[in-house]
Amino acid sequence: AWSDTENVAWKVALPGRGPSSPIVVAGSVIVTCSSGVQQDRLHVLCFDVKTGRQRWHRQFWATGRTLCHPTSANAAPTPASDGRQIYAFYSSNDLICLDLAGNLKWYRGLTHDYPRACNDTGMASSPLVVGRTVVVQVENQGDSFAAGLDVASGRNRWRLPRKRQASWASPVALRDPETDRKILVLQSPAELTAHDIASGRQLWRHAADCDWIASPLVFDSVVYVPANGVTALRAPAAAAAAHPEVLWQENRLQPKNASAVVHRGQLFAINGSGVLSCGDAANGKIMWRLRLKGHFWATPVAVGNRLYAINSAGLAQVIELGKKGRVIGTSDFQETIQGS
Repeated sequence: AWSDTENVAWKVALPGRGPSSPIVVAGSVIVTCSSGVQQDRLHVLCFDVKTGRQRWHRQFWATGRTLCHPTSANAAPTPASDGRQIYAFYSSNDLICLDLAGNLKWYRGLTHDYPRACNDTGMASSPLVVGRTVVVQVENQGDSFAAGLDVASGRNRWRLPRKRQASWASPVALRDPETDRKILVLQSPAELTAHDIASGRQLWRHAADCDWIASPLVFDSVVYVPANGVTALRAPAAAAAAHPEVLWQENRLQPKNASAVVHRGQLFAINGSGVLSCGDAANGKIMWRLRLKGHFWATPVAVGNRLYAINSAGLAQVIELGKKGRVIGTSDFQETIQGS
């Protein structure tokens, strides 16, 4: 349970709207938000994870298109970090690189290079950083692409044209089962593709009608794709350049806006009606279902035998996991919550 006086370590106000999720890096909580009538003021803030004391606050002007759906904001993508630098991305396709002390390393306004890269409701795909490459997935009805940028300079290491369709899914990394190196996985509305992270070279492809919002999930060399419900794929070795093996597909597991979670051999997905489904991660078999209150954007968080699901109206529901799911507590934050 949480309230203003119960089990809250600290709480701070933000200078703008931040649908993005927070990240924790080296004892600091990093959050982004955007402010102004045009959502053109970009903020990156750093707080002490234990006390909530603000360590630093950096502000920038957006260089790209800031128009978003009223339910979202320019600061929709979640920032990423490699433990040395922070990569804050925004719907305006501005990518800001800071060190852990908040010093600006480089700033890339991608709309300057690709002015037609936008959609009608705003972008939300979060960046992914692996090694010396930070990946952004900018899929839209205009100049649609994915790009790998050098973490030291922000310059393109590679750029891949993508189909001109809007997608809000985020890229994920998968360990190659043969070399143990990480490879990049990109989800589009009509396919899932795997690429070498350093060069962008395509390694394999799986054609499927994928969700436009929920992101793929990687766990133990298996990719769980929000396609026809959920489709579980066993990734081939990169050197084989073969198609992935379809392990199972279950259309009753239906991640909607919130992505799926795998925990202790079980997969959890919340559908558009707020129904939480628990499936066996090995075969997709439905184990139990539980109706929750409200609609969800934030992906649930699993810890021990608890699942924490917070709906878009700010109502947190704590589910005890077992042979069946059971709501054991609720707390109302009374604010819109869209990030995990």
